Parts: sequence; C-alpha cells; structure tokens
Amino acid sequence: MRQLSEADRDAIRIAQDPQFTRWLEQITATGGCSHPVHLSGSTTTLDATTGEILRHYDTRDHPGERLLVRCRNRRATVCAPCSRLHAGDTFHLVRAGLIGGKNVPGTVRQRPRLFVTLTAPSFGVVHRAGERCRPRRDGGTCEHDRPLSCGTIHDPNAPLVGQPLCPDCYDYPAHALWHAHAGKLWDRFVIGVRRQLASAVGLVQSRFSDHARISFARVAEYQKRGAVHVHAIVRLDGPAGPTDEPPEWGTADRLTDAVRTAVSRVSVRSPYSPAVGELTFRWGAQVDVRSLCADGNGPDDDAVAAYVAKYVTKGASETGAGTDHRLTTWSDVGAARVTDHVRALMRTCWRLGGLPEYEPLRLRAWAHTLGYRGHILTKSRAYSTTYAALRADRAEYAGPNPVPGTVTDGHWRYVGSGHTPGAALIAAGVATDLATSREIAREEMTAERRGLGVSSA
Repeated sequence: MRQLSEADRDAIRIAQDPQFTRWLEQITATGGCSHPVHLSGSTTTLDATTGEILRHYDTRDHPGERLLVRCRNRRATVCAPCSRLHAGDTFHLVRAGLIGGKNVPGTVRQRPRLFVTLTAPSFGVVHRAGERCRPRRDGGTCEHDRPLSCGTIHDPNAPLVGQPLCPDCYDYPAHALWHAHAGKLWDRFVIGVRRQLASAVGLVQSRFSDHARISFARVAEYQKRGAVHVHAIVRLDGPAGPTDEPPEWGTADRLTDAVRTAVSRVSVRSPYSPAVGELTFRWGAQVDVRSLCADGNGPDDDAVAAYVAKYVTKGASETGAGTDHRLTTWSDVGAARVTDHVRALMRTCWRLGGLPEYEPLRLRAWAHTLGYRGHILTKSRAYSTTYAALRADRAEYAGPNPVPGTVTDGHWRYVGSGHTPGAALIAAGVATDLATSREIAREEMTAERRGLGVSSA
C-alpha cells in the first residue's frame, strides 16, 4: 500500500474541515491561483445621508478569517492560472488596437498597420537549429583553437542551440550593455519613424504631431542565445489618436519605408568605460516588416494578438535566458540553474554593474534578465485600452456595482500568501478543471462560428 505524502495528508485534513466548501469557493474565485495573497479586514457600505449600514463584509466569517485574492503574476512558471488571465487581458488589449473595441473605434482596422520584428545584433557565432549549423568548407579554428564550423543538424530543443561556438570569442560585455540600452534604442526608433515620415512628405519634424501620431504595442522575446527580440504592432493615426483618421499621405507603404529606414539609422552610445570603451548599439540586420491588411491579406489580426499574448506570460527562465528571480549576491549567479552561456552573461552584468560609469544602468539589479530592464509589454498611450481598465471591467462584471449615494469604508491588511502543500494540490486541480472548461467552451464557440453545429452535451 502506497504511503500518503505530506501533501496528500494535508489535502485530506482540509477536505474534512467543516468550512471546506467555503474555502473551495474562494479557491475557485481566484481561478486556482497557485500563490494567492491573504487579506484580513472588512468593508462597510453606508448611506451617505443617514449613515445607515447598508452592507457589511467581514473576513471573520471566512475559513482562517482571511480572504484569498489572485497574485496576478504574469509568469506561467510562477502562477499558471494568473498568467492565463494576464494573457487573456493582453490578447484583448492588443486586439482592440488592431480591430477596435474597448472604447477604440473599429475604423482602426482600416489604418496603416504593421507587424514589425526587430532583432539584436550578433555578439558572436552561436549554434543554430533547423539546418546544418555552421558549415564551412575550410573548417578552421579561432584564436582560442576552437573550431569555427559545425555540420550538425540540431533539434530546436537541443541544449547546444544558442550556445557560442567559442565562449572566449563571444562579446559578453556588448551583449549585456545592448540589453541595458534596448529601451532607449526603441525610443530612438519611434522618433526615427516620425522623422522619416515627416521628411518623406515635406513636413517640419517638430510639426509632425499636428498631422499624425504613431501608436504601438510591443513585446520582448528572449532568443535561445539570450538576446531579446522585439515584436511590435505599429499603427498610423491622426493627431488625436485612434478616433482620428491619418492624413492622405499616411499609407502602409510609406510607413513601411519609414520603419525600415529608422531601423537602419538609429543608434545609442554607451557611457565611456576604461574597461570596455564606448560602444555604439544598433538593431540587428534581420528585420521583418509585414503589413496587416483589413482585406485578409497578410497575418490574421487575432493570430497576431494571440502571438503577442503568448510571449507576455513567458519569463526569462522558460527560454533558458536567465531566471525569474533577482540575484542579490555573486554566489547567487553561480547557484542559478542556467547554461554556462547565460551564467557568463549574468557574471558580466554583475562585474560591469560594479563600475561607477555603469551604475545608472543598474546591471546588478537586472542580472537575472541578462541586463534587459524594460517591461515585457509596453504600448503607447493612444494604442488601445489599459490593463487597469480591463481589470475594472472584470470586477464590475463579477461584483456588485457601487450604489449612488453611498460611502464605502474599508479596512484591510496583508496577513500572508501562498498555500500549504495540500491546499496547493487542491488549487492545482481546480485550475486544471477551469482551464479544461474554458478550452471546451472555446472549441464549441469556434465550431459554432464555422457552422459545424457541434452540441454542448
């Protein structure tokens, strides 16, 4: 007979608790969140005129005298249920900027819209997948006596993919510092697109905002080599944003030309360092620009929104490019469960972060993400709705709306987080059941749209 684990025994204890049903309702309300926040307190709704108590909510009536709320972590490796919710919000945020909705007019679908992929430059030769890795007729070795070629056809998931052929030849300082300047490089790129459009139609650059506006949403994706790629949706609006039509000269072709020119021209310089010198950073040579057409030619709008949402939930650890937790000491770098290549990047960030000239870059604070300190998803103000607005809509839909003429008095405090082993087991089961139910509902909805007449039985 199999001996019960600690988690199994704890789950049985919880299930036998008289308040188990109410506790399970809380877990279900959080979507099976794997690391919920525990709150204690009360909320009282009063009549603003008479002071009469209309409603009182208190956690003393709950199991453990606490309320569980979602952790809202976007990373699937930290909390899969909350990451799915975040991915859904991201999908609707991005989709609204593509086809309208969420207070964005549907006319944005007729605007010039591009799906742009910008890459990092090369910092050294790495192993690649999908074809013969690095074939060279003459073979040869580098100055460190390592081979410059590799004729192997690597599987995409092979551990060697993304690792340098020669770690000593790889420019780790440039890689780490490029990450630290990637956000500024993106800002220069957006400015560059505006300037190129203004120059193309004979406008004074400072007056561009009187005629048009660049709206965007972008997501960062780590490659196997530990370098960030940027996938972005770029849209051309009128000066007032999504409610305003762009000028007649604002075409997809002209926007495409401006994007390609800006990518090739913009650059950022790093602070001078006696140890590294002064480096100039640019985008990589690989650039992909695709027009999103309302007539269906080109990438599908929903597919693009889903593609962006997929990467938002991925942490650095999922791609093997870093960890999801900050490194606080040099020994943390050595203990991190990463490849030698990624560890070398982390150590480079730590060493450079100790130099006074690089102190503003906070390389040590961002060593776990290999020096990249930007948000995974960023958007311009006028692109579409916000996460806060989406959460407010969901809360309004799920809970009672505020009653006019009332006052709410709330007193809450943080009392803990996470689950016991048994509670984590039950929460994982709830999360799986909810995810399965959503997938079935999605499949049935898709089938109905296609006219297949699949029953819900």
